[in-house]
Amino acid sequence: MLISTPSIEQLSNVISQVTGPAFLLAAEAQLLSVLVSRLDRIVDRSRDLADLSDEDAQAHRKIELPILKRRARLMHRSIYWGVASCIVTSFLVILAFAAAFFRVRHEYGAGLLFVLAMGLFTAALIAFAQEVRLGYSEIDANAMLAQKHGWRHARAPAPSGE
Repeated sequence: MLISTPSIEQLSNVISQVTGPAFLLAAEAQLLSVLVSRLDRIVDRSRDLADLSDEDAQAHRKIELPILKRRARLMHRSIYWGVASCIVTSFLVILAFAAAFFRVRHEYGAGLLFVLAMGLFTAALIAFAQEVRLGYSEIDANAMLAQKHGWRHARAPAPSGE
């Protein structure tokens, strides 16, 4: 099969077929931006805890660090699934245009790739939801720790010298 130039009608049809995946790709990119931002905040908080030296900080480290590690793992997993979804969605767009050039039917392949992309995107959202839930449990743990130690704020004091 040789590559033949598709007609304007075929290209127009392919472009209309890839608008859904293009919107999905935009949503995936937006989600990845949010996930990376949250992971950065988790890493920054972990570093802040590591820099604390007083005895109150020890209690925070004991409670917060394991939660922060689990949250970071969930963010990593969510980013992984999100990137995989972007890759599959990109293959879907490539497949649609390649099929037009080779004049082959691609409905089954496109449908399969779209289902796979949505499944991966859903997995990313599930991991993100789990991280959000864990973030709220961290707030509760900090509040209990603050009450136990009589702190006015739920977070440990900032490192000295700031």
